[in-house]
Amino acid sequence: MKHILFLHDTDLSLRRGAELTLKQLISLGESRGFRVSCNSVQDFDDVKQAISISDFIIVSSTSRCPFETELIRFLIDSKKPYAKLEFDHNFCARRTIYCTVDPRYKNCCETDKFHAYRELSAGSKMNFFQSPKHYENHKHFYGEAIGAYQLMPPTVEVDLIQDNPEKQEHTIPYFGELSLLKGGNAFVDYAIENPQRRFEVYGKNKLQREIPQNVFFMESVPNEQVLEILGKSKYFFCQPYWPEPSGRLAAEAWLSGCEIIANDRVGTFSYDFYPNDKQRAIREMEETPGKFWDTVEGLIPDEPASEQNTLGNVLVRKSYGGLGDIFFVIPSLIVLKSISDKVTFAVEKRLVDFLQANIPDLIFIDRNEASNSDFDRVIELGNCPAFGRREYPEQLDYVTHKKVKQHAIGHYADAIAKMHPNPSAVKPFPYFNRTPDFENPYYTIHPGAGFLLKIWPTEKYAQLIQDLHKEFPGLRCKVIVGPDDPNPVDFMQGQHDYIDLVTGGIEDVGNAMSKALFHIGNDAGITHVAGAYNVPSVGIYGPTGPGAWGCFSEQTEIVWGKPGNCELRCNYEVILACEHRVCLSSTTSKMVMGAVFKLLQKTYPELGIQKVINPSLIIEKLESGCGLTIDNSKFDLEFTNEFASGEVYQILSGDFSDASKKHLRPFVDFLSEQKIILDIPSFPK
Repeated sequence: MKHILFLHDTDLSLRRGAELTLKQLISLGESRGFRVSCNSVQDFDDVKQAISISDFIIVSSTSRCPFETELIRFLIDSKKPYAKLEFDHNFCARRTIYCTVDPRYKNCCETDKFHAYRELSAGSKMNFFQSPKHYENHKHFYGEAIGAYQLMPPTVEVDLIQDNPEKQEHTIPYFGELSLLKGGNAFVDYAIENPQRRFEVYGKNKLQREIPQNVFFMESVPNEQVLEILGKSKYFFCQPYWPEPSGRLAAEAWLSGCEIIANDRVGTFSYDFYPNDKQRAIREMEETPGKFWDTVEGLIPDEPASEQNTLGNVLVRKSYGGLGDIFFVIPSLIVLKSISDKVTFAVEKRLVDFLQANIPDLIFIDRNEASNSDFDRVIELGNCPAFGRREYPEQLDYVTHKKVKQHAIGHYADAIAKMHPNPSAVKPFPYFNRTPDFENPYYTIHPGAGFLLKIWPTEKYAQLIQDLHKEFPGLRCKVIVGPDDPNPVDFMQGQHDYIDLVTGGIEDVGNAMSKALFHIGNDAGITHVAGAYNVPSVGIYGPTGPGAWGCFSEQTEIVWGKPGNCELRCNYEVILACEHRVCLSSTTSKMVMGAVFKLLQKTYPELGIQKVINPSLIIEKLESGCGLTIDNSKFDLEFTNEFASGEVYQILSGDFSDASKKHLRPFVDFLSEQKIILDIPSFPK
């Protein structure tokens, strides 16, 4: 007897559509001779044991599982055959894909969960969906990872449907909680518009708004009584706020002869049997459980995986974006290579040899010489978000933009991943080879940017270089100065023979990056070249935020002057019109110096330690103590006596001779936790 295991995180005693359907499926499976069990996925050891002794697993819902991502990884790694029976949009943190209907919802999805569900769908023997619309929503996000699929019309018990010829015209029922998700606001609005009608809600009110007098709340009723009420009702209102995957209740209302007042978010009504072919709908609903088990029976023998087709010989164009955008797509090209025979990237001629030398697995050609006809497939990556759509209508969509909170690199990779069920994961760092030079140590700085209004004031770069030299006199500085870049040396007085200028092309920049200990730069292409080499980086950001466009090295620190100084939401026109650029001018050299120290502490702990006070610390003397401000956090210290005051100020001055004293140890530990005291390398003098 084959053992079939359902994984579902909600008690089957509930009277929701998913639980009603699961009970029907489990009952039918047992009648067909299977041993069927359902695990509520609350105990990891228990569910792992259940998976290990099962012949086939059916993953229903796991969003309420406290170890969901770990469970998905375990199931995939177990190599057990499984199918995905989807009732919601479980890859979404809210399970509602609100982001597709309400632009206010942004970056709401958990990144790890979103990607784990793609792998889950790609490895599934079959993906069962509740409606055509439900399938299309998943296909939109995951593309070819949604391989074999089957639609399941709602398992309505059609024999219990009661289409009473005498209909109540003035009463409109509603079943379940009156909530935003289920369209409660639309229901109340309709009640206000129709004061002559009575609206009966069989459930609790979950809306935080005034309810009109023609809306009455009743106790919830079992499904048999729901069908009785629907059979007597002339109208049924169903306008969910979210994209309803199925809508079993809506289907029951339609089959009961109700006139449906609906929107386009009811999954059941996306079947082509609606609204004119009730007999076909009844037939398909009756057949749903049996077809489900027919499919599962055919999947239980674990057939050897078939060979996946590749995308062939692929040309990638990127007709929009600057130098940084080129480097942001490199990880995606490596993903693309895993599902293609060859990948050719058409770029500016000046970049061809440089990129080819660093990534030999890809082919780089002059974009002016690339002919689309020489390739099996042409991909336009454009930019993320999809700027330039009119000029390049064929560019890929970035469906995760404003939905999954991740770096732009992730959005590019997800767009590529939609094209094939089994792309590789994004390759870990570094993308280009780098060997830091500790014998002749140096760091790089790039004070320029393609968009000049993103540049931190050059005189502040000059001050920073001089401050770093005082702290690390044995550390050289290589300043990358392009043809249009400002030069901080022009703002310096006295000797600066510890500075080297890098004024050549991209190869010279690459040579400097390949041995640098760390990099400091604006939101600019050169900073993202540093990311390709995995150079630990400090990024200085102003009008453009660091979220999706931040430094992408493994170790980074961001200095962003906008929070707390400017509330304007910047776009190109706003940036051009801004006279003050407080988002950049408010950033001091001490703030950047503090970011450098924090970067060094976590990157090079093995190089020898010297304790220092974070240069960005602001100390304010108070009447009976002092205030400490660091990275927008503020702490007030109160002194009990002058001796305590002296000890505190001694440590805050950078004198740690008494820091090991027992009574001072908690205070020193606190300062270290807050990154006020930092342990930084002692570079050779």
